[in-house]
Amino acid sequence: MSTNVFFNNYNKYGNESNLFEDLVIESIQIYGVDAVYLTRSLQAVDEILNEDDLSIFNKAYEFEMYVKSVDGFGGEGDFLSKFGLQIRDQVTFTIANRTFEQHVTRLDITKVRPLEGELIYFPMNNKFFKIMHVEHESVFYPLGALHVYDVKCELLEYSNERFQTGRDEIDTYFDGFNAEGANTSLTDLNTFDVGSKNIFFEDEANDILDFSESDPFSEVITYPTDS
Repeated sequence: MSTNVFFNNYNKYGNESNLFEDLVIESIQIYGVDAVYLTRSLQAVDEILNEDDLSIFNKAYEFEMYVKSVDGFGGEGDFLSKFGLQIRDQVTFTIANRTFEQHVTRLDITKVRPLEGELIYFPMNNKFFKIMHVEHESVFYPLGALHVYDVKCELLEYSNERFQTGRDEIDTYFDGFNAEGANTSLTDLNTFDVGSKNIFFEDEANDILDFSESDPFSEVITYPTDS
């Protein structure tokens, strides 16, 4: 026995499905925030480790997203470890499929959906979040179609990623921490991390190890001068 043709709740191409999608997009525009989606350009992929240390974030697309973590950031939060203060905030954004296609796919046909490893810049707290997982079935086929992505993200731990998006607030955000920038000395770095003891450790190490050519692994060897 087939389903009732007059009450087809899974008609993917019906007008009801289109109306539902319109309402979802309008709801995100009302209750959501404007964020910036940053796409990544791979430069030298390591096929063994499946990573690319030379990738560049070179395109930025701004559109509305809904912050699904309404009670605040998830994850482990802020805590003190043996490496100092660490922030492990997590957040989930909801992005409408049609919105992503209009703002991203229309300009770059290779980006058919949000991708893991790409970034979202969240202007509300001025932070970058890395996409860890994209769930496309968070709402299970309402009226026979999928209308949104749930993008699960973690706060970015900066490791000299390169930004060339053309937006100054993004491209210059990490200039003070970039190893290629001007702040490369221990004194310069100390201004950003006043609680660090880099200079102290460097002075202590100089009294123990000098890494001279005659003895690069321990203290300086003194040879007798008499024959």
